Amino acid sequence: MKILALESSSERASVALSIDGDIRERVLVGHANHSEHLLAAIRDLLAAAGLGSSALDAVAFGSGPGAFTGLRLSCGVAQGLALGAGLGVIPVSSLAALALFAPHHQVLVATDARMGEVYHARYRVENGTVTELAPPACSPPSAVPAAGPDYWGLGSAFAAYVTELAAVRAGLIGCDPLAAPTAGNVARLAVQAGSAACLPAEGAFPLYVRDKVALTTAERLARGNKA
Repeated sequence: MKILALESSSERASVALSIDGDIRERVLVGHANHSEHLLAAIRDLLAAAGLGSSALDAVAFGSGPGAFTGLRLSCGVAQGLALGAGLGVIPVSSLAALALFAPHHQVLVATDARMGEVYHARYRVENGTVTELAPPACSPPSAVPAAGPDYWGLGSAFAAYVTELAAVRAGLIGCDPLAAPTAGNVARLAVQAGSAACLPAEGAFPLYVRDKVALTTAERLARGNKA
């Protein structure tokens, strides 16, 4: 199965190509929200593999939750490529893609949602398979529930909200605040999902979790001016 994967829900955008489980990946440094750089990386990746978009079986993208602009970018590019080549689209949770990096079976993923909030979810990871234990949610860091002593922590929220998440982090086995979702992991999960997870291009959408993009001045002050 040949799947092209895109991930731009965080500041580290990347593209990956999975050919029968063999994954080739390119990371875009400093150009996470620029479509021309994403498209150029896709062209280079396909050219290096000697493939055209019509040779693909599907296009996958990290559907979020994450940065609104990044989600719209990867979703839009995935839809455009899929429509042009007559392919299906596989949306993959960006938090689940991040969870694949966990060195332990159970993981609390928590990423910085900006505006004084955190995207968080809990997963079990076994033999490269990710099972959702608690669905993605968005809340102030003070409302992130403790995961328990048998969990590993991953994600940028642990760096963005050091004080607010100190108690949660103290209860974890370990934590990596620098980990971010990658297109390679999006591709791995898309391969596992297979053709049954393919949607028509026009039916694939980002998972925003939080619909509100901006806060009022009063709300920002109440949440400690985290932007």
